[in-house]
Amino acid sequence: MDNPAKHPHIVVHAPALDGSRRVTEDDVTLGLASHLDDVVEILRLVDLDRVEVEESDLIEWQGGGPEDWPGLSEHEDG
Repeated sequence: MDNPAKHPHIVVHAPALDGSRRVTEDDVTLGLASHLDDVVEILRLVDLDRVEVEESDLIEWQGGGPEDWPGLSEHEDG
């Protein structure tokens, strides 16, 4: 049975100048995300693939939520 007192604290940091966002667990950098799919993949690599990235209380979004990826809009408009 999982210990409910110990949950990972995942932080998706505010976007950098290039639009990428650092993903950390406590003081450990897990990876650099340029898109929501990158966050999902980073969490999968650390066995947190069952986490609902956009809705989980385990994830703290700083500087914008899961829909905020500056720099992507010019690519999406084509």
